[in-house]
Amino acid sequence: MDDQLARYEVQFRRAGLPLFIEDWSARTDAFNRAFPLLALVFVLELLGALNLDWPVLLNLAAVAGAVAFAGTAVALANRRRGRRALAVPEDLGPAELAGFVLVPAALPLLFNGQLQSAVVTAVFNLFVLGVVALGFGFGIGAILVWAFRRLAGQLAQSVALLARALPLLLLFAVVLFINTEMWQVFGEMEDVSLLATGGLLFLVVLAFLAVRIPREVRVLEAAVVAETGRDVEPLRRPQRANVGLVMLISHGLQVLVVTVAISAFFVALGMLVIGPEVTESWIGTRGEVVAWSPPDIGVPVRITHELLRVSAAIGALSGLYYAISVLTDSAYREEFLDELTDQMARTFEARSAYLALLAERRGTTDLPPA
Repeated sequence: MDDQLARYEVQFRRAGLPLFIEDWSARTDAFNRAFPLLALVFVLELLGALNLDWPVLLNLAAVAGAVAFAGTAVALANRRRGRRALAVPEDLGPAELAGFVLVPAALPLLFNGQLQSAVVTAVFNLFVLGVVALGFGFGIGAILVWAFRRLAGQLAQSVALLARALPLLLLFAVVLFINTEMWQVFGEMEDVSLLATGGLLFLVVLAFLAVRIPREVRVLEAAVVAETGRDVEPLRRPQRANVGLVMLISHGLQVLVVTVAISAFFVALGMLVIGPEVTESWIGTRGEVVAWSPPDIGVPVRITHELLRVSAAIGALSGLYYAISVLTDSAYREEFLDELTDQMARTFEARSAYLALLAERRGTTDLPPA
């Protein structure tokens, strides 16, 4: 029975749904699995006690002091939990995580009086804990592997959905592409500003999906129950969040494919039809050439930095349009959810069998509370 339960749990992890495991805990299933990574970061950050302006012996003394300070903090945390002073923790609770953030951050402040370095270290360690929580807790790595395994299907699905939206989307994109203001705004924009604009559009898409996906998770759960024709234990809130993350990454992959494809199309179109004279009439220069074709091939091919920037901007705007259309148009949404519903139906059936087996092992037929 234990082997069968273990197989189900491996299946959930591979599907990017580790929170379907009933005994899952962040302390024992997320942070402790990342202990080697956290320990490596912790040890490297002991070098925060160094000061390049000090002589070698003084720096060695500072490192020794940092090791003693960190060792004392670790020993106190272990003794507080009833463990040996230098024991490797079996789980990482709030005290250990707080120590991971605060102890390395305190070193540059105590040894060098560098408040800014201390704050940067603390923020970085919080970021590391966030990455660990997503990567090991919500199974980001497994979700990405699962999504890339379905990449061919995702591409075909993206093309099918894009074909439905193509007339309006292409009209919208072409009008932008041959618009003087578009080239004046994006053609000579600094790369940092262009990246910031792309980041803003990404945040808009993320905010929209954060609002829409919880509703889609409930719809998906209801569809799976209707399709399987059996009673399924309702998902708890963290489990719905895990399913929502799978949907977010799956949809994000489609949006990325569409964005890249449309950007590439307009690069190809622009290098054929947007000549230096047109570029000069729009932005006052002939453009900064990235690549060009030799004159004897018969077809002029000219790629400029301005063309790449404008094409990337149009691709990003088209991706924004596509991301919103797929989850607001009923026909698009149904096609998008079809394959995901089939996948989730198998996972939900496995979850029902898993819960029944778990209840049998516990000697009761009562399922865990929702």
